[in-house]
Amino acid sequence: MQPPTAAAAALLLLLLAAAAAASFPDRFHKGPSSSARSRSRSASHSPQQYIELTRPLPYTLLPPTCSHRIVTHSFANTIGSPPFSAPYTPPPPSSFCPSPPWSAVALELSASSRGDQYDRIAALWLGGVELLRTSTAEPDDDGVFWKVRKDVTRYSSLLSRSDIEISMMLENIINDEFTGIYHVNVTLLFYSSEMGGGRPSVPIPMNRLSDQGLSMKLGLGLEELGGKSGVAPRDGVNSATLGAATWDHNPPPADLIYPVSDDGDRGSWYWIERASDLRSKKITIPANTVRAVLELCVSFHGNDEFWYSNPPDSYIRENNLTTRRGNGAYREVLVMIDGNLVGSEVPFPVVFTGGINPLFWEPIVAIGAFILPSYDIELTPFLGNLLDCEPHEFAIGVANGISYWLVNANLHLWLDHGSKRVQAKSASYGPPVHNVERDSQFRELDGSFKVKAKRKERLVGWVKSSAGNFTTMVSTGYKVKNWITFAGNGTYKFVKQKMKAKREIRIMNEARVPLARSFIKRNYPLRVITSTLPGSKKGTYVLVTNVSHALTERWSDGDKSSLERNVQDSTGWMEVKDHNVLSGKADTKQSYSYRDEFFCYNRKAEAADGKLVGDNSWFSRACLS
Repeated sequence: MQPPTAAAAALLLLLLAAAAAASFPDRFHKGPSSSARSRSRSASHSPQQYIELTRPLPYTLLPPTCSHRIVTHSFANTIGSPPFSAPYTPPPPSSFCPSPPWSAVALELSASSRGDQYDRIAALWLGGVELLRTSTAEPDDDGVFWKVRKDVTRYSSLLSRSDIEISMMLENIINDEFTGIYHVNVTLLFYSSEMGGGRPSVPIPMNRLSDQGLSMKLGLGLEELGGKSGVAPRDGVNSATLGAATWDHNPPPADLIYPVSDDGDRGSWYWIERASDLRSKKITIPANTVRAVLELCVSFHGNDEFWYSNPPDSYIRENNLTTRRGNGAYREVLVMIDGNLVGSEVPFPVVFTGGINPLFWEPIVAIGAFILPSYDIELTPFLGNLLDCEPHEFAIGVANGISYWLVNANLHLWLDHGSKRVQAKSASYGPPVHNVERDSQFRELDGSFKVKAKRKERLVGWVKSSAGNFTTMVSTGYKVKNWITFAGNGTYKFVKQKMKAKREIRIMNEARVPLARSFIKRNYPLRVITSTLPGSKKGTYVLVTNVSHALTERWSDGDKSSLERNVQDSTGWMEVKDHNVLSGKADTKQSYSYRDEFFCYNRKAEAADGKLVGDNSWFSRACLS
């Protein structure tokens, strides 16, 4: 056998590089001819309902006291346009609608689309404060629809105002190829502690907002859930509110919420294009603030949509790959005040409905795709540096980030209503630990890459209010391990990531007597396997894919505890030309479970080739370990 000529060898390397690039997790569009949808739905031609498995709200079976539509809009060719916006007013108090404080408020978003379209990211802001970040399903000619509900009680101080605007951003493209318009309605559902309609026939578990979980009690009315209702009292001082209850896992809604967000025409989120980018806003903190929590909202797109699978730049450069998805596989969202790091998060790796293999996500979307998680960062230990009536710069960045990330934050503040000014002091407690280790070994298109990272920090600060002197100790930490392996001349890619995080808060009074202790542990395991094979037609290739990921959260607060576990496994293949899916098969199985000392909730669902083939849920008063 004759050795290949130089031209043939160069062509072979080019083909191998193209196959290696195709093995990178990517974003795809489901064409109207993909077999997964044409076979399963051609007979009915009815719109398909998409679902995300999560815990229902506690009042799911209760009718709201009243509802208030705040958005009705169709997002067509909106690229380059400012967000939809409209004046916001709360519902007028009447015999049918409660006035604040409300026992609970839910946000309900319903959406539909028909035609061909990519998945799109969207967010809803009230006065610049983010209420919801979500993404869309990918529609087809038969149409798709979905509905999500999120508890927004924690934003009650904003929801009661009438001097702000509601805005929503959903950038979409309409042309001869992409015809899907997203029709969106957003409604607020208000609940009163004295509503009619009775109690639910079965107990419905609470749906916690990221780190801010809600206590649950079996068979109680809304006024008893969590032992408190709605907004903290505004007249006089309530020692329970300013004491340990202000720092528990279910505090009353904050008195003030400031947006750390953009004022531009591309939505209220900041755009992060590179690792050096810092987006910031100056805020003056009221002098009687007794607690501060920053709620961080993030999503990742473009060359960093699959950041957990990105190889180092040296691999891309030495193999002459055209992809820009590099800079390694470690990202950390950073929060800074006046140039000093005060918190960080390694975000949950949400997969949008066009990601990796879009056939996986019909009609069961990936974990967090419809309600992206937010992340609470406890800032109370830093109040000693913030209560000087001067503006302070709150900034957000992404370590190692490349184009592009969408970030913003909500600053929740609790006030001492019995005093115009409180005393506070901040101090670091224990040296911070931050370490990142990287190892790369590759030859041509095959090789392995490892990243290990950890961060550990302990902070302490005290606040002397009219209810007493309370010391807050916050311990945070996480460990990340990421492995990437290329084989078969880069046509096989294996990605595995483990992320474990823990946050603990301790509250003590002036006599050093412990008043409260809570902790939350989160675990995000992820595995993605992609193999590239020749396609059946010229210019096509076949991707055999497997995705397994999960979100586990353990929470404890005194004698209360809970465990939430969400696991999803998807397998299948698709034939692709450019970024269009021509055909394929897919199977997704998901198991959701929740338990605490009162009851359990479980749900299992399965989809095959675009059709829901199983969906069962059940409750139990007897929780088994």
